[in-house]
Amino acid sequence: MTATLSNHSLIFTSGLPSIEGTDVYGHCKRILDVAISTLAIILCIPLIVLVAIAIKCEDGGKIFYWSPRVGRGGRRFQCLKFRSMVVDADKKKEAMRLLNQHADDRTFKLRHDPRITKVGRWIRRYSIDELPQFYNVLCGDMSVVGPRPALLEEVLRYNVLDYNRFDVLPGLTCIWQVSGRGDIPFDEQIVMDLEYIGCRSFSTDLKLIIKTIPVVLSGKGAY
Repeated sequence: MTATLSNHSLIFTSGLPSIEGTDVYGHCKRILDVAISTLAIILCIPLIVLVAIAIKCEDGGKIFYWSPRVGRGGRRFQCLKFRSMVVDADKKKEAMRLLNQHADDRTFKLRHDPRITKVGRWIRRYSIDELPQFYNVLCGDMSVVGPRPALLEEVLRYNVLDYNRFDVLPGLTCIWQVSGRGDIPFDEQIVMDLEYIGCRSFSTDLKLIIKTIPVVLSGKGAY
């Protein structure tokens, strides 16, 4: 399987069609996504305001960061996050690639990334930077539970097995998110994502959502 970039999506030359949203589970999952996202946004309004002020006060840069990601079926979308890095972080990334602490170049993780701001380090530790992604869930680009959305540059380095992650909507949390987060090697992340896709159900989603809460509060594996 190979992939090429178009203006709006990744075109897969082969692979399985999208399998989500066509049955009772898919409809129930969407209802759960909308309910949880709406409630989370409403309850977190005070926190969202405080974080926005803190980001703006630190360096005067933009509060939000739109990150191009690849979703279900290879469709590209803009993933919304609180900005947790310096304004020109993307330009500095390529020069830092040799410092990557993951074993392969499909993902980039650096525990003490110098591009992360003081506010950014705190909000990333407790996944607060990802709160705006509930907006992506409401828009239908993401789900609360599913494989984490991939960066375009990473997808172009994927192998055949990796592309199966795009059979379902990307999510805020999934199996590897509650099993070690950033400390999990990418190959193991893929295995866990495919395990989720193979056994996904309404009860599985609920269990993963519940398990995510203490993991996020602990801050373990987030950097």
